[in-house]
Amino acid sequence: MPELTHKGKTFVRLKDNTIFSLSDVPPASTKRWVASRKLNVVRAVAYGLLDEGEAKKRYRLSDEEFISWVRDAANYGKDGLKVTLIKKHRQIFDEM
Repeated sequence: MPELTHKGKTFVRLKDNTIFSLSDVPPASTKRWVASRKLNVVRAVAYGLLDEGEAKKRYRLSDEEFISWVRDAANYGKDGLKVTLIKKHRQIFDEM
């Protein structure tokens, strides 16, 4: 598989001074989506390492799924991307 690059960027420095690079994004063959992997895909797009279309194609994500990852990461951080939290929020809405 060719190396991933977007606009020549291969890494960025995050606010906490850590380096985030394309080696931090999950492989295209990922089947089990834990919160940390979802967050790394969202970060890669947010920081310009991958463009959104490339990420959705690479990971076979629908527009709705990717948008929900971005929204949940923005609202709740990594915990918002955990399946257990998503189920809890759905249950609350179902009870309304």
